[in-house]
Amino acid sequence: MQGITLANLSIAAWLRTMLAMLALCCIIPSSAAPPKLSAVEPGKQLNFPQDFGAHPGYRTEWWYVTGWLETPDRKPLGFQVTFFRSATDHDPANPSRFAPKQLIIAHAALSDPAEGKLLHDQKSAREGFGIAHAREGNTDVRLGAWTFGRNAQGIYDAVVPAGEFEFRLRLEPTQPVMLQGEQGYSRKGPRPEQASYYYSEPHLKVSGTISRHGKPVEVGGSAWLDHEWSTSVLDQNAAGWDWVGANLDDGSALVAFQIRNRDGSRQWSHAALRVPDGRITHFPPEQVSFAPQRSWRSPRTGASYPVATRIEAGGQVFELTPLQDDQELDSRQSTGAVYWEGAVTLTRDGRRIGRGYLEMTGYVKPMKL
Repeated sequence: MQGITLANLSIAAWLRTMLAMLALCCIIPSSAAPPKLSAVEPGKQLNFPQDFGAHPGYRTEWWYVTGWLETPDRKPLGFQVTFFRSATDHDPANPSRFAPKQLIIAHAALSDPAEGKLLHDQKSAREGFGIAHAREGNTDVRLGAWTFGRNAQGIYDAVVPAGEFEFRLRLEPTQPVMLQGEQGYSRKGPRPEQASYYYSEPHLKVSGTISRHGKPVEVGGSAWLDHEWSTSVLDQNAAGWDWVGANLDDGSALVAFQIRNRDGSRQWSHAALRVPDGRITHFPPEQVSFAPQRSWRSPRTGASYPVATRIEAGGQVFELTPLQDDQELDSRQSTGAVYWEGAVTLTRDGRRIGRGYLEMTGYVKPMKL
């Protein structure tokens, strides 16, 4: 989900620090006014292809791609690429080209069990100067040499030359867009304003190369794309969330998430299952639960993550097992968060039924000063 209804939790501290530093080096008139950002409201109809693009009138937005790949020797790999756009509180009337009105942030990760831990990289910059952008009208996001774009045929290209690896991937839709929640209006808490506009593109067919140490390897596989935008934040008692998006082997698509209170209890949850004929079943909070089965403790942060989890949605059970335990991503140099995000296999009664990605935030305890 990378939820920034959701992401506001993970980037808020970083944004405050960045903006404070920018204020020290920029002359901001006393009459400067923060932008008037749009609210997420029920009943809005998403409009494509326009909504494939950026929505700068909202606080936060992200394009989030995860998937499973296979090398020619049938070695499984997991990958993740995320581009964030975040509107700041800078006066939109400020004519300076240096005014940091929009921030662009990106994460990329490679999950390879042969490495024993997640390989990841991150970048951030203010929008402009040909360095970074998130354009309206269609998916077109850039951060330096990292790019993610959608062409007129609906095919996506991701080019990510990261520090320890490089992705050059093409993602081709095989199914229609999946609107989450109520026709794209996705609740994230007990109050209606705690929501995002949210759609997914499951079962993307992936081809391309992944390079390590300058050596490209052909890969193929399946991916999941989430695109969300919002201005609201989570409830003040929310501590984090667990989210999974999974491509099931029969062509179905599953998304499930829960928002956790500070005491670990469930504050809000939701799940949706689309079967191959296109029918979608939405499961309300009382029908969705996450039950940890096994935890892994990070040697770096001390956080304990429930890496093996059982999800129940309307009586259906999904057992999640990680590709590898150590898929912790440290993004403190960009969004400020440390979270677990990794490839998982879904089984039922011991039989594989799909593959997806699990994201878990809020498990790292704040440092005591």
